[in-house]
Amino acid sequence: MNETQILDTVIVGGGAAGLTAAQVLGRARRAVTVVDAGAPRNAPAEHMHGYLGHDGLNPAELLAIGRREAQAYGVRILDGAATAVRRSGDLVEVTVGDEVLRARTLLVATGLTDVLPDVPGVAERFGRDAIHCPFCHGYEVRDRPLAVLGGDNAAMSVHQALMIPQWSRDLVFFTNGLEIDDADRASIEARGTRIVDGAVAGLVVDGDALRAVRLADGTEIEREAVFVGPRFVPQDELLLQLGAERGDAGPFPTVPVDPMGAVAGQPGVWAAGNVVNPMAQVIVAAGAGSVAAMAISAHLLQRDIAADMDAATLDRRPA
Repeated sequence: MNETQILDTVIVGGGAAGLTAAQVLGRARRAVTVVDAGAPRNAPAEHMHGYLGHDGLNPAELLAIGRREAQAYGVRILDGAATAVRRSGDLVEVTVGDEVLRARTLLVATGLTDVLPDVPGVAERFGRDAIHCPFCHGYEVRDRPLAVLGGDNAAMSVHQALMIPQWSRDLVFFTNGLEIDDADRASIEARGTRIVDGAVAGLVVDGDALRAVRLADGTEIEREAVFVGPRFVPQDELLLQLGAERGDAGPFPTVPVDPMGAVAGQPGVWAAGNVVNPMAQVIVAAGAGSVAAMAISAHLLQRDIAADMDAATLDRRPA
């Protein structure tokens, strides 16, 4: 690529949101580069669900398909991490290694980090039989002995304890130090769920499969899968570098965006996917990427029209 080239859009993040946006903009014949650090949130999972036409597909295969499709429309995929971003006049400059990408617009689709409960075995089993999303994985563990493990995300842990009986009535809620108020406790127990208070020492794994949850006193309660409630931390450092701020509403503060993904107070900058919507599943993130891409296209069109009008005015000036 010519180092002086001005791109229409830089997309930081090569997941479902970023690649969908890249395909839409590539088909619109825009000059687009996707910067991909290669660390998708759902990498530990072997399958994904709820994505029409791709139910059960390995997430890595979806991204491989998305890359090929975007590249077929002229999109450049640049492997690496974007470490800095700044404004330069009407442009945005994104630093990737020793390369600086200059673009008229920016889409941040960098996702989030799941901060898991600090219980031995959870990180190692995450995405397999330590899972967090019942809509993503609940059907695969239906009617089996299940558990909910309390963590930093207390609201999500209680919500899971109330919801998981839809998939299995054999459920134990390990509070693991969470304070559960009387109303929530009564609702959970009314669903037929057993509540076990006290600290959890770890997960017991035999033959590469979860066998039990071990309490601090050594008691083991047999379970085949455990739902955890991670604390969601948006990977929004680039947005913060530009001066955006996280909102203070709701349990998961993120940088505010409008319905088209435009970042509040940051003209020419959009965000899509888990970086601004922690609850978005893959199909929702992809949809947000498509919506943002169309908004970016409209923004670029208006700038192109203004530039053409200025050029036409200059052409009509008398010599």
